Amino acid sequence: MFGVSQRINLSFTRRIARNFPRLLSSGNDNEQPEFIPVPEYAERPGEELEVRKARLLYQSRKRGMLENGLLLSTFAAKYLKGMTEGQVEQYDKLINKPSNDWEIYYWATGNKPTPEEYQSEIMDLLKEHAKNKEKDCRITQPPLYG
Repeated sequence: MFGVSQRINLSFTRRIARNFPRLLSSGNDNEQPEFIPVPEYAERPGEELEVRKARLLYQSRKRGMLENGLLLSTFAAKYLKGMTEGQVEQYDKLINKPSNDWEIYYWATGNKPTPEEYQSEIMDLLKEHAKNKEKDCRITQPPLYG
């Protein structure tokens, strides 16, 4: 696959890279942190309800994992507009406080028990939505507008 000159070049590049100090490094590359803390969610006091709903719609769509992107975006498209301020607060807490998106997915699908602090009217609604009793096609996110 590689010619002789390409192999020599690659070998030379690796040797130089290994011995060349990292210019922007702040420490020893061999030290790996055991735990990188996830920043805690900062609540936004005084945020207007419509602004909060728009933010939650965006956050429901941009999860970083396909399963939650589909589950939460279809949930938000169906229920977010009609939520009261208290329900919006519950939903905000549900999708932003847990540090691991897989937790939300497992709670919604019933694979793990929901912790007491996240058990709410909105969590129950999300669990029902996850069951998809209507057999809706949820292979893509719903349109943002429309």
